[in-house]
Amino acid sequence: MQITKKFIVVGAGIVTLVAGGGVAFAATASTAAAPKVTAERAMELAHKEVAGAWVSELDYQRRGTQPDVWEVELTKGTERHELDVDAATGKVTKHQTDKDDDDHGHDDD
Repeated sequence: MQITKKFIVVGAGIVTLVAGGGVAFAATASTAAAPKVTAERAMELAHKEVAGAWVSELDYQRRGTQPDVWEVELTKGTERHELDVDAATGKVTKHQTDKDDDDHGHDDD
């Protein structure tokens, strides 16, 4: 009888440990906080940099040891603008402009 009780107690302890481990894992997985700067705010900031453009792409990039950013791609006429907006501060950390030609880099020879 004693052995059965110990087995049940040990079994309950394992179940509690596994459940607690799952909670601990969920807690560490959810510690990655949502960005302070929303997607909408990142687009507003990008539009301030490139007035009259339209957003053609928006991606949130977690960069580990570097600050997380919103990558915003804007199109204005024949120009494509790629901006990185810091997800914590809202500062534009990169602004690259490319001319969008009609042949997209292909030679028609």
